Amino acid sequence: MTILVDTPIWSLAYRRKRWTTAELIVVDELRGCIEQDRAVMIGPVRQEVLSGLRDPNRIELLRTTLRAFENLPIQTEDYERAAMMYSRCRAAGIQGSHTDFLICAVSRRYDASIFSTDGDFSHYAQHLDIALHSIRQ
Repeated sequence: MTILVDTPIWSLAYRRKRWTTAELIVVDELRGCIEQDRAVMIGPVRQEVLSGLRDPNRIELLRTTLRAFENLPIQTEDYERAAMMYSRCRAAGIQGSHTDFLICAVSRRYDASIFSTDGDFSHYAQHLDIALHSIRQ
């Protein structure tokens, strides 16, 4: 199964220099997904990961590194589905970002699980038909 990796996972793996034991487990899981050629992203996630870095050399290194990963194409129907998902969750009292709901919509179309440390996705999953990637123990 394809795994749509969210910004916090990429940032943890590629923007941090040191990890806690718990973070290392997440990074190792991403490594396994990469080795199995299952990790993908969407353009807005790529933009988020690259944003905020100040050192041009680090930006270029990260940009070059991330180019190894496929960007799933986003279609009009994904934006429409994301808006409906946003509305469904909002009606249930759950807030979320537009990028989060776009991740949810794209993951549905590609039948991909979502790999994130953002706890909001577990709330979305209570109201949306999405699959969350869980770390194998």
